[in-house]
This record gives sequence, structure tokens and C-alpha cells, in this order.
Amino acid sequence: MEAFTTCGNGGRIVFPEDQNYWIATFLHPTFNNVVIDWQGQWTFSDDLDYWRNNSYPIAFQNHAAGFIISGDIISINGYGTGGINGNGDVWYTVEAGYTLPGRPMPFVFWNVSQVAVQSFFVKEPQLWSINIMNGTNMVFDDIYVNATATQAPYGKNWVQNTDGFDTMDARNIQLTNFIYQGGDDCIAIKPRSYQIMVRNATCRGGNGMAIGSLGQYLEDSSVEDVSVSDVKIVRYNEDMGNGAYIKTWVGVPTLQTGSGNGVYESGGVPRGGGTGAVRNILFENFEIMGANNAAAISQSSGSNGNGSLGGTSLLEAPGDVKYTSDLIQAPFQND
Repeated sequence: MEAFTTCGNGGRIVFPEDQNYWIATFLHPTFNNVVIDWQGQWTFSDDLDYWRNNSYPIAFQNHAAGFIISGDIISINGYGTGGINGNGDVWYTVEAGYTLPGRPMPFVFWNVSQVAVQSFFVKEPQLWSINIMNGTNMVFDDIYVNATATQAPYGKNWVQNTDGFDTMDARNIQLTNFIYQGGDDCIAIKPRSYQIMVRNATCRGGNGMAIGSLGQYLEDSSVEDVSVSDVKIVRYNEDMGNGAYIKTWVGVPTLQTGSGNGVYESGGVPRGGGTGAVRNILFENFEIMGANNAAAISQSSGSNGNGSLGGTSLLEAPGDVKYTSDLIQAPFQND
């Protein structure tokens, strides 16, 4: 934190290529007009008890963050050698496919504007890899994310909740030249995301390109003006859910019970009933190999298996949603 404090306002911070920094405490620097040459690697500690009890709580889905960046005019360059290792394989092995509360997100942007990140990696993320929460005018290029559970039996997904790139309360975000390998959403465009552009992305394993989930909370969950183009969807570890999909919650607040990841994410209380609209969405030039579905629209999140709640979503029916693909080896689905 000394470098952040000393050089975080109008300065330059350098993490040399041959250095590996052991991150053992929660960090939340605020920058103004800073350049970060991030050629070295950060590695989060494997002290699971510390992170479960000391990460910053995120109200959305009861998650947590281990490292948060705030501020304006921030430039980060990993030069192809720098990035963050979340030590997530420790978490994957201990939890074996069942996410428990307290996993920290390793790279969160909170209340930021005018941000550029390039040639950067996030490996072994504990939870969502790169997460924007209230960000405007941000550009990401040449980003690599890999969540691989080395101890998982073949065909078992122990890397659930390791989204590659998420946006929420975000406007004017560009992501180009992105590669993801994992077991959840490659990219998830979450509530109140506007003017989002993704181009040239590869997704290996997981759920594909997602709009949502939307409507989990009693608030506006709109998503508008999204373009996702030039995408390769590749089945990996017997896992590839969709090419692209839109997922919304039921329109009636419903008690979240039972077991599984969704219970802690919803706090065991009624969820659903959010409002908003999904407008002007373009999925273009997808090459899909081995996905369960090429494209899908789901309106049943949070139903707890109650079929009568299907189709009750209060999100306006998707308008101006276009999907094109050069190669499809999967069906289409709409529930």
C-alpha cells in the first residue's frame, strides 16, 4: 500500500517482471491520474480463514472482494507478463463444486472512470475474475482469464462462480481480445449496464456470453446497447452451456430455500420481482463448437422448481435482440 499511497496521485507504480508479490490482506486503493506498469505477478495467500473473515462484503449476491480499485484516470499495463493469481485452486479443491460464502473477487473496479487495462491476466480467480461495479469509460484489451481445478475429476465443474468479466452499473465499456477458460459465465452483462462492446473473445467451458442474471432484486435491472461480436465458443471438460443467453428472475419474490450456491447468494430470503428492459442487443459472428445451446432465453431463475412461476419475469421482453453465427453446432432454446 505504500506505493499506492505515495504514487497513486499523478504518479507511476511499477511491479517488475521478475517479482511475485504475496497478497495476504484486503486492499482498496483510490487513484487519480496514475500509470501502473504491472509486469510482475500478485499471488493471493492461501489463508482461506483470513479471506472469509476479512474480505470486503459485496451486497449483490452476498459476495466479497479481496482487492478493489477506485478512482479516475487509471492506466494498467501487464505487458503480457503481469497480472493476478488468485490461488483459486486451493478454494476449488476444498469446496469441490459447492461455493461457500467468503470467496474474494481478486480484481474489482468500484466507482471508477477513464480506465485502461491491457495485456493483463487473472489466473485461478477465487470468484468472479474481473468485476466492474459502477464504472464509466473503460477500455480492456488483451485480457486472459483461466480458472482450472487441477484436482477435479474429469467432467466435474469445480470452478463455478469464476465468471471471466462482469459489468454492473457500468456505461461505455469496451473489451477486446479476451480469452476465458473456466466453468461459469465467460462474460456477464449484469444490471444497469449500458453501451457495452465486446469484440474478439474466446470462451472455453462454462456458460457462454450472458445478459444477466436480471431481476433478482426489487430494482431496475435494465441492460441496453450491447454488442458482442467475433466470438469462439468451445466445449471444454465436457462443459459448455450456451453460445449466448439472457437470464432473468421470476417476477414474484420467491423464498430461496434448499441447498446449493443460490441459497447463500440470495441469503435464504425472497428474491425476484425486479423490473427493467433488455434492449438493442447484438450477438454477431459466433463460432460455436459443442455448446448445449447456441442461444437461449431463460425467465425462470429463482423459481425453485415451481413451474407456475415460469414466464412471470417483469423484465420487458427483449427488444431488438439479434443473433448471427457462421458456424453452429448446438440447438436454440427459449423457456
